[in-house]
Amino acid sequence: MTEKKSNESPLAGVIERIRASRANLSPTAGRIADFISDNAADVIHMSVTEVAEKTGSSEGSVVNFCQQLGARGFQQIKIALARDLVQPVQFIHEDLTPNDDLATVVAKVFTSGFEAMQDTQKALSIAELGRAVEAIRRAKQVEVFGIGSAAPIAEDANYRLLRIGINSRVSTDSHIQAIAGSLCSPQSVALTISHSGSTIETLLATKLAKEAGATTIVITNYGPSPLVEHADIVLNTLARETQFRTEAMASRIAQLAIVDTLIASLALADYERSVSTIGKTFDVLTTKRI
Repeated sequence: MTEKKSNESPLAGVIERIRASRANLSPTAGRIADFISDNAADVIHMSVTEVAEKTGSSEGSVVNFCQQLGARGFQQIKIALARDLVQPVQFIHEDLTPNDDLATVVAKVFTSGFEAMQDTQKALSIAELGRAVEAIRRAKQVEVFGIGSAAPIAEDANYRLLRIGINSRVSTDSHIQAIAGSLCSPQSVALTISHSGSTIETLLATKLAKEAGATTIVITNYGPSPLVEHADIVLNTLARETQFRTEAMASRIAQLAIVDTLIASLALADYERSVSTIGKTFDVLTTKRI
């Protein structure tokens, strides 16, 4: 079970709310309450799946407990905890301080990107990459899903797939994603991009695609998440990025690196077709330049 995303303002005083309600909680809710209050600094970096595993409960129980506190779901609780525990500047970037000068900002942001690339290279499974290449080569249709900060990455992946002659379509609207996922077939591949792996829109689209028989490939950050449960093939990024921040930064660089690697591998696997298609599309795009 997954929670719905909320655009509401985060709650205030989550730990105090937990302590006030602790005596009236069921045994399962009590375990969740104790874990969150005792490990608040770690919980803001965790997924609902990880909290469920740590507390011996289900994702649904975690979400229900969050709703008992007045939140719409686990993500809103994480944001509230982060606002209580984290310096405001860290919502911009984890490593920044308010007094950093421009040179320091450049150094910290670039270093974060470099580290995300290096760590992702180590985390990426060559075997899973090979499976993804073969699945896309066999597919009659590739559906690409991404929303929010992952939407531009999904758009880029779709563009790159088309450039090498692969029948691809991108959906960045939640309703269209749901429709596209439900209309998949065993001859389809669904490629989903989500840093957290818990975004409800792309999670639903991927689930629907898998239920329709499609091979599901996800590009997501390393670790347990609801999205991974619906994935046949997982291509992991490894970006040290807070999951409560609304806009991804380093994770986008890691995601683009995986997309580039996937496209290059696909192009080499069908070299003649890819080169021919790139040449044809290059000629077409040349007419768009003055």
